[in-house]
Amino acid sequence: MISGNAKNRHGITESGPGIGSKLGYSVLYAVLIAVAAMQLFPLVWLLFFSLKNNQEVFNLPPLSLPLNPRWENYEKVWSAGNIDIYFFNSVWITIAATLLTVILGSLVTYAVTRMKWKGSSFVLGLFMVAMMIPVHSTLIPLFSLFNKVGLTDHPLSLILSYVAFNMPITIMILLGFYYALPREVEEAAIIDGCSVNRMFVQIVFPMTSSVLATTAIINMIYNWNEFIFVNTFISSDAYKTLTVGVQNFIGQYTTDWGAIGATLMISILPILITFLFLSNRIVEGIAAGSVKG
Repeated sequence: MISGNAKNRHGITESGPGIGSKLGYSVLYAVLIAVAAMQLFPLVWLLFFSLKNNQEVFNLPPLSLPLNPRWENYEKVWSAGNIDIYFFNSVWITIAATLLTVILGSLVTYAVTRMKWKGSSFVLGLFMVAMMIPVHSTLIPLFSLFNKVGLTDHPLSLILSYVAFNMPITIMILLGFYYALPREVEEAAIIDGCSVNRMFVQIVFPMTSSVLATTAIINMIYNWNEFIFVNTFISSDAYKTLTVGVQNFIGQYTTDWGAIGATLMISILPILITFLFLSNRIVEGIAAGSVKG
């Protein structure tokens, strides 16, 4: 007979997991499964929604399977609905804005935390105060500015706006990690004759790869899903992104709900796949940046 208690190599009796502990884990797993099901419910509903026509959308229960799955909804939005153009615009604008934000945010954070100069605390305070500025309050001033310099209906207006509004949160995430970096590594590099620029590119930048991945993913999610700036600054179909392109299927008298569902499904999949493969990097980067010393 196997007993619930066992002796270790020192002869001390150790008790195995008790009934209360097992019950607690069972309840925890049940709660986590329920929460996961709640999170997956909108995705399942959207998938079924995208395979229906207007009659099925309004006459069938939300989670019912379509009577005749209409995969042609995806073909229609990709070809006739210009979703291929919007998808490409979302990809390259998101990547460009994310790269600029991560690089500039790293430079600012390095200058503020690792270099001694007057006004560093003031500059850091300006970036932190910028987090308090509502996006909606800047639409009219930004539109007026871009209109004067000829950047309305131009992708650069989106990239500049994304970089400006994502810089504060990027710097805030990087701060804790940069404060925790050992200065001995930089001091050794300086003794070996390494310049500041070379030290940042070859030593500091690789050391912060985990937290940089975290900031990059957060920036990508925001840039990919952003709607207000695109809807305000962009008017031509050549530069629209997926979030605004879905409006093409909303008419004055009729709305193609199946096509809208297909467009939303296409827009969700890239960021969902990215998050599934890189979610552990987010946790790793946040945990690394939350510990000092």
